[in-house]
Amino acid sequence: MSSGFSTGRGGAVVATFEAAEVSVLRSLVSMVLGLVEPGETSDDPLEQALGIGAGQAPSDPVLVRLFPSAYADAQEATEFRRYTEATLRDGKRADAQTVLGTAKPGRVELTPEQAQSWLRALNDVRLTLGVKLEVTEEIHEEIENMTEDDPRYAAFVTYDWLTYLQDTLIRAL
Repeated sequence: MSSGFSTGRGGAVVATFEAAEVSVLRSLVSMVLGLVEPGETSDDPLEQALGIGAGQAPSDPVLVRLFPSAYADAQEATEFRRYTEATLRDGKRADAQTVLGTAKPGRVELTPEQAQSWLRALNDVRLTLGVKLEVTEEIHEEIENMTEDDPRYAAFVTYDWLTYLQDTLIRAL
């Protein structure tokens, strides 16, 4: 199993992954990549050219978590979303692509910029899994009390592994 991230020479961030870990990581990042496809756009050609979206709040709970409303007031939240969501989606896709382009079995060496992309992408994956698994503050207790034949066990252990990776990456940065 991966020993997590550490600081390498010249400010690089390094980790070593097994093939199975890379497969899981790529699968989860690809899932998030599919979720953050470009959102609804405005019908106005000028707004489309400027990347201004339709401003509709997502109905999918995962997307609500990945793209939370910035304001409690619905009208303000819609306006803010219109001007920011397309850029946020672009950033999430770019981060996911960085992980997909650099994750491989064996030693992975990341530049500080790539490591930041990994950090954001791991966060997006954890948020996605967290919503799907209905993760609470008691997750560690749940995992400790869970038997390996529990159908949720693999997903919870994967979530825990992603948390570990994210923690070691933060420490390495």
